[in-house]
Amino acid sequence: MLMTIVGIYTLYILISMYTSIMQIGYINMAKRKTPVLLADGKFLVAGNYAVAKEKLSLVNSFVDYILFIAWMGVGISWLQSMIFLENEAVQNISIVMSFLLIGSLISLPFSYYEKFVLDEAFGFNKSSLGLWIKDTLISFVMTIVFGSLVIWGIYEIISNFTQWWIWSFTFIFAVVILINMLYPAFRATFFDKLTPLKDEDLDAQIKGLMDKTGFVSSGVFVSDASKRDARLNAYFGGFGKAKRVVLFDTLIEKLSTKELLAVLGHELGHFAHGDIYKNIGLVGAMLFAMFAIFGNLPQSLFLEMGMSENPALLMILLLLFMPVLGFVMMPIMGIVSRSNEYAADKMGSELGGPAGAIELANALKVLVQENKSFPLSHPLYIFFHYTHPPVIERLKALGMDVSQTNEDLLHS
Repeated sequence: MLMTIVGIYTLYILISMYTSIMQIGYINMAKRKTPVLLADGKFLVAGNYAVAKEKLSLVNSFVDYILFIAWMGVGISWLQSMIFLENEAVQNISIVMSFLLIGSLISLPFSYYEKFVLDEAFGFNKSSLGLWIKDTLISFVMTIVFGSLVIWGIYEIISNFTQWWIWSFTFIFAVVILINMLYPAFRATFFDKLTPLKDEDLDAQIKGLMDKTGFVSSGVFVSDASKRDARLNAYFGGFGKAKRVVLFDTLIEKLSTKELLAVLGHELGHFAHGDIYKNIGLVGAMLFAMFAIFGNLPQSLFLEMGMSENPALLMILLLLFMPVLGFVMMPIMGIVSRSNEYAADKMGSELGGPAGAIELANALKVLVQENKSFPLSHPLYIFFHYTHPPVIERLKALGMDVSQTNEDLLHS
């Protein structure tokens, strides 16, 4: 059984790395051809950025595989032998938290490289080293505090219920929903500074859009995201009356009012179609499958690992294999998500009036340019990784004329 699990993880890593290699080769070919959506120089830069990110992802995948082998071989047993406390609950929590913190520490060099080498080279990073360290420390503290509480909850469930995996799934699913509800408040408290939108005319137009779809919000806020990053973004967060509309200051700076309203119209399309609930449902299905599998592992696995079955071991195995099931589920989630994006684009263009499609298309082009998003991808990479349709396909669906498509490049 142990070799089967290692074999499944190995297959996952090989497929993941293969799709990255295909993507790198595809972009290296495409970036030298006729530019699409971007000027010559910017098209090449966007291609180079996409390739650099994918190369980093390849290294990350290789390190993840080495860590997985190490954990399954001797790491978990070593960790359990190093931590012995009289209180069984505290001991289990400490073992799992140590596993998480070791993983976080190993990922720090990658995080630093991405922020201060890769993003710096391509003009995205606006954060200082001090701010990055502060953000990292806050994330560590939040992981320790809230992670410990969640782990404690699962420990109690495993210790007290025969069908523990059903109740653990229910508990974690409730935590996922709670996180979605509290995310905007947590982000505003610990990371971004949110201020009410001061442009009264824009605020009134945004609220007019919300009224058309029945979206009730606690307000429209501007995030000072530019102190960390130059990318453009906006999001709707929370549930019920706690919902917020949050605009990055970079988005307000780069988009015209009509383009900004078109982007928000797209986001309101997601709300009107209940996409957030669909996504939560898909996440719930993935979690249910994961808990069902790991709640019924054969005893032979634990014998092969030389350890007795215990809550900490079960939780670590769940955490180690979560990326595998996520990768398997991603094509399904991607198909649903890409369909939702087309529907949201359609509604966004309709909310924008006669010129709505044009304004949304213009906004998408600005996002591609400012975020240095390479507009072309290998079909296999899209299948496994894309939650949004390629921007060219979105523009075509909006009725825009696009001269060169992915297929032209793939078969040339």
